[in-house]
Amino acid sequence: MKHILVPTDFSKQADNAVNFAIQTARLFSSEITLLHVFEMSGNMYTDYIGINKEFTDTVRNDVIQKLEQMKEDIAQREGIVVKWLVYQGGVNAEIRNASEENDIDLIIMGTHGARGIRENLWGSQTWGVIRQSRIPVMVIPVEYSWKKPEKLLMATNHFEKKPAILDPLFQLSKIFGAKIQVAVFTETEEEPEFYPEHNRQIIEYEKELVEEYKDENLSTIHLYGEDFEQTLQNHISKAGVDILAMITYHRSFLDRMLHPSQTRQMAFHTSIPLLAIPVRE
Repeated sequence: MKHILVPTDFSKQADNAVNFAIQTARLFSSEITLLHVFEMSGNMYTDYIGINKEFTDTVRNDVIQKLEQMKEDIAQREGIVVKWLVYQGGVNAEIRNASEENDIDLIIMGTHGARGIRENLWGSQTWGVIRQSRIPVMVIPVEYSWKKPEKLLMATNHFEKKPAILDPLFQLSKIFGAKIQVAVFTETEEEPEFYPEHNRQIIEYEKELVEEYKDENLSTIHLYGEDFEQTLQNHISKAGVDILAMITYHRSFLDRMLHPSQTRQMAFHTSIPLLAIPVRE
């Protein structure tokens, strides 16, 4: 996590993501790069430059001034040096391009969280980045206030073992000094006779992770219920989870239509930071 990319549209939710990046960089000694993307189609830029206002050098210079001001403010207030980039094109594509061209390890983005992200374009852009990114994406709800994370939860219905999936989670845990809990979810529709075997697998999975990552504080839990999102939200509140980690899988368009992503649902509704870790083929 040596290089963090923070896309910004200068909104409140983007500012919250910048703050999370700053606090994280303090612990990781990470480099921060701010990114602003000019999107020529759609309404992404409506709130800033007005409907149908032509893209001009004046507007670009204004954006550069804003980024320079953010850079100076962060340096003076936090003592952290940041860089900035300006890209032009589709937001999702250019964020991915920027991450690949600048050796980014983590993308941090803001959303409207539980307060109506579905109606917010920046929120939908955040989900688009999560779905397409080849590196982890941290989603910060606008109402979230920074606190040093003490408990990380990885929610899954698989027994993930790939280092590309698990390493980012354990890196964060080590730097934050936080405990990790892995929650394996089972729907109540499954036959009861499968539960003992599932629990046995969870115990074995915990042993394997503790041995692989030498983390004696790691624990596992079996969550079950008809509503994945509600079951998970209840556990997050009860257990005092500070960061939720979930895995994003690349699926066909038809599969996405018939079976909406659980990671997407949580990205829309979570009130705590969500770390979306992609499965690399």
